[in-house]
Amino acid sequence: MEKCTYSIRKNFLIPLGLVVALALILLISCLLLHLPLAKTLILVVFLLPACVLFAESSRRRVSIEEDSILITKLFRSKRLRYCDLTSVDTVLVRKRAFVSLSTEEDFIILSNSYDHFGRLLNQLLEKVPENVISEETRRLTDNPPEKSSDIFSAWLAVLVLLLVLYVQLKGAF
Repeated sequence: MEKCTYSIRKNFLIPLGLVVALALILLISCLLLHLPLAKTLILVVFLLPACVLFAESSRRRVSIEEDSILITKLFRSKRLRYCDLTSVDTVLVRKRAFVSLSTEEDFIILSNSYDHFGRLLNQLLEKVPENVISEETRRLTDNPPEKSSDIFSAWLAVLVLLLVLYVQLKGAF
């Protein structure tokens, strides 16, 4: 089997990228319009974590390889060999699924934020030794939850930023 790579869902990354872009435009307009420093600083405090979240999310990858799983993140990566795994467990919180892969020395946590999460999970469990997979994880492959509240929240943030930008620029001209 060839290496299969999964990334964070595009329908989350697109609105998140728009949030960052709109916040940058808003910051530039604050600077050009000489708005109060407090307003600009509040925007910077909002913008920094949004930029980090977008950069981290857009670079995050999971690769299912022949003998290991590779997680690639911004500035780092981690590989676990399937034969070294001691447990594969699942935690469900509402529509959010977390799958932990553990070895004696290390662990990885995967969430259902990845595109095609069900396929990722099925391919992973085909490679992992049977005796380390929890029953809850096996059941998760039958019906993996789909989380959409993060997408809704990102689009809501886009709409709020568009409104703020409109009000700010309308008052400037």
